[in-house]
Amino acid sequence: MKLFIGLDVSLAKTAVCVVNEHGKIVKETEIASEPEALSLFAGTLPGMIAIIGLEAGPLSQWLHRGMTEAGLDVVLMETRQVKGALKAMPIKTDRRDAEGIARLLHIGWFRPVHCKSVSAQEVRALLGARKAIQQGMITLEMGGAPGRGVIPTVARAEWSHA
Repeated sequence: MKLFIGLDVSLAKTAVCVVNEHGKIVKETEIASEPEALSLFAGTLPGMIAIIGLEAGPLSQWLHRGMTEAGLDVVLMETRQVKGALKAMPIKTDRRDAEGIARLLHIGWFRPVHCKSVSAQEVRALLGARKAIQQGMITLEMGGAPGRGVIPTVARAEWSHA
């Protein structure tokens, strides 16, 4: 039996929904948002896992890499498309989002997103940190407010005493 697993990831817990090839829900649960925990869960399921899907987001690349290294077939799904498909649900919960993702996988209506390499993620993190430091230096140089720099303030104080 082919299984389609939808994951709705949040910081602490991940809602999981498993749908079989006939569209019937086999299992629903919540698991810690850790690649090892999700991989162990997938290994306990009866049947063959066709695909595991999760929406692209802050934790998704880390989870994707961990589960892929564990030998699972995982796909990152384009966020806007998933959001548009799930928008029709009357009640929006993590459990229902996981079910919706599993059903999208089952019918094949999703657009996969490329998962960046670890080195690309590291470079992006370093560039973000560099930009934050630059912004902090600029703010410090400007005296905390636009047009009110440290040097012009000192110069004005000297001119007023002359």
